Amino acid sequence: MPWVLLVNQMPWVSVIVHLLIAVPVVALIHRTSIIVLERLTYSLPYSRRLVQYGHRAAGMVLFLVISQVILRNAPESLPNIATARHLGALALIAALTWLGVRCMRAISHTIIELNPADVPDNLQARRIQTQTKVLARCVMAIIILLGSGTALSTLPILRQIGTSLLASAGVAGLVVGFAAKPVLGNLLAGMQIALTQPIRLQDVVIVQNEWGHVEEITGTYVVVRIWDHRRMIVPLQWFIEHPFQNWTRSNADILGTVTLWVDYRMPVDALRREARRICEAAPEWDHVLCLAQVVEAGERAMQVRILVSAGDAGRCWDLRCRVREALVDFVQREYPEYLPRMRAEVAAEGPQRAAGSKDDMRLI
Repeated sequence: MPWVLLVNQMPWVSVIVHLLIAVPVVALIHRTSIIVLERLTYSLPYSRRLVQYGHRAAGMVLFLVISQVILRNAPESLPNIATARHLGALALIAALTWLGVRCMRAISHTIIELNPADVPDNLQARRIQTQTKVLARCVMAIIILLGSGTALSTLPILRQIGTSLLASAGVAGLVVGFAAKPVLGNLLAGMQIALTQPIRLQDVVIVQNEWGHVEEITGTYVVVRIWDHRRMIVPLQWFIEHPFQNWTRSNADILGTVTLWVDYRMPVDALRREARRICEAAPEWDHVLCLAQVVEAGERAMQVRILVSAGDAGRCWDLRCRVREALVDFVQREYPEYLPRMRAEVAAEGPQRAAGSKDDMRLI
């Protein structure tokens, strides 16, 4: 009976054999289940993404559960059996935490995929994406915190320390609260931003005199992509405590202005018709507004403002540049004598004064 002698001499052999047998069994069950679930959830986006994201963590949880059953049924006389059971419990808690995070990520990615923001009217999609990303990060942080707390609570030394420090828990809580004030403040600010949404992903904002798009919202900060491709990192709490401009708060439509200084003799109707023609030919124009008006009259020239509209801030900027360049070219080509001029009256001295008193010299 060599196996009986081996088991008597090495009591862990039986447990190890059972664990080794459990590995291919779990692998077979896991693979079969994945094939069946993928076919069943082919037309269900949420369930399909849960299977894709969580199947590895679920397989690990299944193996650790079977391992715990094997260890719990092992004889109490086995050396270090309590340590093995405790390590198995810690591994199971870690696997469950991993599974929870993966499931939460699968749900958030599915919501974002079903609400794409690369469409012309993406206000609702950006609102949903912002709420989903911020809330998903908060939920994942809570899952990790609960898993870590559960794992640490299984250690006897921490339970003893917690019992001995129970009397001073109030003071310790105050100290930790003051130390973690920035972190907790950003966490609460993230929850508030997710619910009230003063900013959303892809919003056009002006933060500290910098124009840019909200590129990313994390659990602690916001990444603003400035027009020259720099990135401004702003804490979440800053958006709650300071005023800022949001150009796309209610909709993405925006107005832009183009100003030109021309001579008083310049026919405004010609400028107005040309501005209309330029806007109609521009792909950035949304066919809502193209208005030319004289908004200021100075001592040397008049200022003409062309007000145009576009679907978003990026298109509006391109439209303004297009209209400005085309109008400058139009004035130079059709009315070069009506560019802004400086007028001066020069009077001659002596005998020639009377003859030249009505002459003027124009300086361009």
